[in-house]
Amino acid sequence: MNLEQPGWLILLALLPLIAIGAVLVSRTRRRQWDAFAAARLRGALIRRSSAIPRWLALFFLMAGAAALIAGLTRPQGDAGTKTEKTIGRNVMIALDLSRSMRVNDVKPDRLAQAKIVIYELLDALPSDRVGLIGFAGSPYLHAPLTVDHAAVRETVEQIDETWAPVGGSDLGAAIQLAIKTLKETGQKNNALVILSDGEEHEGDLDPMIAEAERSGVYIFAIGVGTEDGGFVPDAEFPMMSGKPVISRLQPGVMQKLASETRGRFAIAGGGTDIPSMVKSAVQELDAFEVQGRERRIAVEFYQWLVLPGILFLMASIIAGTRWKAVKTAVIVAGSFFLMPRAEASDISRARDALVGGQFEQARDDYRKLAEKALLPGRASRYRIGEGTAAYRAGDFRGARSAFSRALLSENPEVAANAHLGMGNTLFQLGWQGLADETYPHDTETVPDLNRFDTLVRERLARLKSSEPQEGSDNEEFVRLDSLMTNWADAVRHYRSALKNDPANEIATQNQRTTLIYLNRLQELLKTEKEQTEQSIPPPQSGKGQPQEGEGEAGEGDPQDGEGSGQGDENQDGSGGEEKEDKPGENGDKPDEKKDKEGEDQKGDPNESPEERARRLLSENADLEHGPLNPGRFEPRTPEKDW
Repeated sequence: MNLEQPGWLILLALLPLIAIGAVLVSRTRRRQWDAFAAARLRGALIRRSSAIPRWLALFFLMAGAAALIAGLTRPQGDAGTKTEKTIGRNVMIALDLSRSMRVNDVKPDRLAQAKIVIYELLDALPSDRVGLIGFAGSPYLHAPLTVDHAAVRETVEQIDETWAPVGGSDLGAAIQLAIKTLKETGQKNNALVILSDGEEHEGDLDPMIAEAERSGVYIFAIGVGTEDGGFVPDAEFPMMSGKPVISRLQPGVMQKLASETRGRFAIAGGGTDIPSMVKSAVQELDAFEVQGRERRIAVEFYQWLVLPGILFLMASIIAGTRWKAVKTAVIVAGSFFLMPRAEASDISRARDALVGGQFEQARDDYRKLAEKALLPGRASRYRIGEGTAAYRAGDFRGARSAFSRALLSENPEVAANAHLGMGNTLFQLGWQGLADETYPHDTETVPDLNRFDTLVRERLARLKSSEPQEGSDNEEFVRLDSLMTNWADAVRHYRSALKNDPANEIATQNQRTTLIYLNRLQELLKTEKEQTEQSIPPPQSGKGQPQEGEGEAGEGDPQDGEGSGQGDENQDGSGGEEKEDKPGENGDKPDEKKDKEGEDQKGDPNESPEERARRLLSENADLEHGPLNPGRFEPRTPEKDW
């Protein structure tokens, strides 16, 4: 057994210090209490409790801390080793180490550029076996095929052109060594990645290309350098150019290797994603199970220390607890756990009452739940239940109050139900004011427009025959005004419900029905207005005086003798000019005339009930300027139910 992180053991040195500090604090407090009272009075003034629970709590605390610290060190046991196995493929990399790879036509030089490509290939092929061949005048296998990419990376970091014992660039020999190594694995399909400038190759490549094709070796040729090339540095003076030898990239050689072996060709640093290209092509090859490195299997024992540590800490808490405080905590916790059960019982009772038809009981139960709810969202849901129960019980004013409070919910579903319930409630209030009965829910007994027309005409007839009341509006007028206001507000709430829930078919149908009734009411009021205006005789301005615009010179009214006399006076020429009214003429004073004009604007208090009804209908007939076009469709959310 060994410790994975033994550094945590240093914390054990703190435990004795904590224990010593606890003892010193206990003695200091005892001396302070002894100094507080005289020896003969200590028994009466100072009530000492047993010190055993405190020392037990300290002991358990130390033991639990020691166990947890030991668990942090992660004690482990050795369960042997395990060989990792993965699914991969064989990829051999052949790197050109000739002196031409030191040309700096690419930065920093060709060899460094080729190494960068190899690093990227190692990252892109984590589960494949990768090998490395370095070649110049002769090839050499520097890293056999292995899944240990770290070892291959380390070899690539150290390799350079000095590792090649013979100068030159024998591509054919490198391909032959790669084919031989790959064939020894027994796999039919393998990949060979060549990084070279393609220059100064020795020997004939055609036999090696044919051998690679027969052996199932796909060659990926990566050209390093540029076609413009650069001077090859002298081996003895690398910072200076010796003979003016220029090395250029020979893409023709590299393209031939790739095309005739069904591989790919690319130029390093030319914009092609070489790792992705090689990875996608290699995935098409046959995969096989690759045995990787051996990994040691460790068995963790920390849990055997953590569990006792937790138990010791719990024992420490229990030993040092004052049980009077625990009793209070238990009572509080018990009440906390019992509250949800009580609330669940109340919800079940309210739901059962609503389903069983006990609407008044359900209304009261839901109201109590809403008042006791701590969360606003839950309270809004209870208000929906309260409003539904009140609506079904026929208490539409209570339903309106409940639904209005549910409108404060931020949940779109709850808000949609609240708007729908408010719209239905306002429609019922309007219908009750018209018909003194509840609008039927059964589709077979729904009143048609003829029934609606009859009800409206009856209300209008009562409005005409009723006498005006001093200081207040007529009861029949208040009914019609409340009807229009409630139904217009109902339309707004239906639109708000559809805004939160566009697929609500009930809100759509109820809105359409309400608008039909509203439009029909507008038509009836308009017709009544026209009939009233036709039946009212034109008012007379004064006895013996023609109306404004009548009685012109030379014309007389055959039915009015006084009017004809006025016409004769105009024929004599005395009426050639318009006669101005002088103050005091006809017995009227200027102040009295102003008072009469003001009475005409406000309404004559001496007018008959029929005349007042006609005037009120004329003023309130046009609904399009009132409830149907309020200027906004979304009502403001009330802070409270008014």
